[in-house]
Order: sequence, then C-alpha cells, then structure tokens
Amino acid sequence: MKLMDHLGWQELSPENLNFYKATGVDYLMIHLPGELADGTDRTDEFRQLKRMVENHGLQLYTLHCGGLPRNQIVYGRPGRDQQVENWIKVVRAIGRAGVPTTATTFFAINHFRTPSTRGRGNAEYSTFVYDELMKDPPKYPGREISEEQIWENIEWFLKRVIPAAEEAGVRIALHPDDPPIPEPLGGAARIVTSIPNYQRIFNLAPSPSNGMLFCQGCVSEMGEDVFRAIRYMAERDKIVFVHFRNIRGGSYNFQEVFIDEGQTDMLAAMQTYRDAGYRGAFMMDHTPGIPHPSGLWAGRAYANGYIKALIQMVYGRKA
Repeated sequence: MKLMDHLGWQELSPENLNFYKATGVDYLMIHLPGELADGTDRTDEFRQLKRMVENHGLQLYTLHCGGLPRNQIVYGRPGRDQQVENWIKVVRAIGRAGVPTTATTFFAINHFRTPSTRGRGNAEYSTFVYDELMKDPPKYPGREISEEQIWENIEWFLKRVIPAAEEAGVRIALHPDDPPIPEPLGGAARIVTSIPNYQRIFNLAPSPSNGMLFCQGCVSEMGEDVFRAIRYMAERDKIVFVHFRNIRGGSYNFQEVFIDEGQTDMLAAMQTYRDAGYRGAFMMDHTPGIPHPSGLWAGRAYANGYIKALIQMVYGRKA
C-alpha cells in the first residue's frame, strides 16, 4: 500500500526526485521512450536508473512501456514480429533490473477529449463530451480497424509477451481505452472498455503477469459500479496498480475533477481495496491544472497528500 507518482524519461532529475520524496511518495513510475525498443539489451541502463531512484529514497516500481512502438502489432501488419521481439527484450530487461511491473495500452489511435472546462479556482478540467466530438468527428484515414481484427491482434500480442513477462517476473498492467466507450472513434474499434472485456483479455493469456491498471476514473466512466469492480479485480489479484482519481459525469459526458469533489466516495473506495485484499500502489492521475506558475507540481502534491492520508487512515500509518 504505497503512494506512487510518475516521471517522463527526460524529467528525471535530482530536483524532481527530491520533490517526490519530500511530499511522501514511495514508488516511482518512469515512462520509457520508444527509441529504447530498438533491439538493444537495456538491462544495465535500467539498473543504473533503479540505483539513481533508490539513492533518493524511492523505489522504482514501474517502467511504463506504453510509448514503445506497437502500431504494426495493433493492426496485424508486416513488421509486427520485429516489434513484438523488441517488446520482449525490453520486458526481460525490466525483469533483470529488478523492476516488478510495466504498463501499456492497446488502442489503435489515441485517447480522445473535447475542449477543457473550468472548475474550482478556475482550474482546468480534462473533459469529454461525445456529442461535441461528433459535431466534427475525428478522421484518421488508413487507421480504421474492426473490433474482430483488434481482438485477433491483442490475442496474438498477449500470447507472445505474457509468457516472456511471467518468466521475467514482470506484471503487465493494461490501461483502459479512454474514454472507455464501445463506439469506434476515428474509425477504430475500442475493446478495453468494460470489466467483462478485461476478463476476456485475461482469458486469452492466463497468467499472473496479465493484469489491469485499475484506472478508477475510467472504470467510473465505463458506467460500472466502482466498488463492485474493485472487489472483482482485487479478489482475483488482477490489479497491478491503481490510478486513484475521480470524475464527475457519465460515460459520454464527464470531467476529470479534483480528487475530493467527484462522484466516487474516495474513502469508501480505499476501504474497498483494503477489504478485497489489494496491497499494491496507488497513484494520482489527470489531476486538474491549477492556474499558478507551479500549478502542475502543486496539483500533484495536493492529490498525493490526499491519497497518502487515505492510505494511512485505512491501511495504517505503517502501510
């Protein structure tokens, strides 16, 4: 039950690591740039990175693979064999470096949002309104893909990467499509959109390494009962780590708001994780932009302080 935050590969610095340590963060997630998946063994680089993080009193918990090239994999095109081989090399290096988890998405195009809205203190809220998006539907010629095709291609991917991850001692956290609605967007089908679809994904490659990045905001966007979904995933040990965030609205019209003002009771959510047996990392995500020169870091500190207090309240101060 640890507090985690994240940095991009180029954001790693003593100042940023000290900021996280000072504000109570325990674990760190680092986003890997795509150029690292070039077939080179990155074990030594990852070990050096881990030592740097540990020297600042933090633990390197996740090396996020979402930025690694996978376009040929997602579309089932020539070149996917090389891409998946490069993926496996990175995952094995993550394991050899002693980092226990990675994460990814499996969408064909991207996450989708409409223009931001304003909220408390004139803070900027990430927003999605389906009807607004459909007034001028996004178009990505040549990137269309059917639901049947993307299911075939995620199965092909998982059956190759999951056994390698399990052998390496690495758990892979799959993030939901965002927004997690079943309608195609930009001509591309979307399948990581519901708890039943996650179970289907787990069944494609059964393994402790085949898990979920439980983005609590996305689960709420799905229209799922958040507490029931927490119990379902946690009791099956499928939550690799949690994006502990809050929203306001529904599947087709929502704002990503401050952690204390959304529609989910966050104390009750933390208690549900505990009661269902979850003992992993909690991480803030998509916290609103505060209109201040230090707004990005202030927003992170605010969300992290809130989460840290809930962890100590629910799990105990020695969690």
